[in-house]
Amino acid sequence: MRLLVAALEAELVAFPAELPGFDRLVTGPGKLQGAFALTRALEAKPYEEILVVGTAGAIDERLEAAVHEIGAAIQHDVTDIDGIVGQHVSLPAEIRLGRPGVTIATGDHFVDDADAVALIRSLGGGLVDMETYAYAWVAQQFGIPIRVLKAVSDRAQDDAITDWRAAVAACSAQLRDVVRSEYGV
Repeated sequence: MRLLVAALEAELVAFPAELPGFDRLVTGPGKLQGAFALTRALEAKPYEEILVVGTAGAIDERLEAAVHEIGAAIQHDVTDIDGIVGQHVSLPAEIRLGRPGVTIATGDHFVDDADAVALIRSLGGGLVDMETYAYAWVAQQFGIPIRVLKAVSDRAQDDAITDWRAAVAACSAQLRDVVRSEYGV
């Protein structure tokens, strides 16, 4: 059995309520809610794989408005005791997901301005979201493989939240098509 994970119900609108071979988990937005909900699910039942689907802002202009495989996750909203942005005092700076793909920068705020984008780009992020690092860390603690697919919903610039609201259903449909194609369900 696999676990299909999304932060928000809106990211799953194109998916059927029951997907053969998958349990479904909606965690709520942000790192804390994501980590808490995923931990509870993994403590309750064993899974062979975690499949995360959702939206992300593209901060690398070369990334198309499409579905992207995530290869690594970093945090853009942490600073260590030496003041180094992107470094946490006790967590790894980067978590590799075991697949080639884009590096996503996770933080607990919705990125929608050019200054934040420039900073995050300098850390190596190509996409931004609010949960992937937490999901990857929890999966690592449980020793369960995780795959993350993110559809580009916006460019993380001015009015990005408006763009996200308009794009989330289309992103869900793109994600559904990829899951159908690659998992046969």
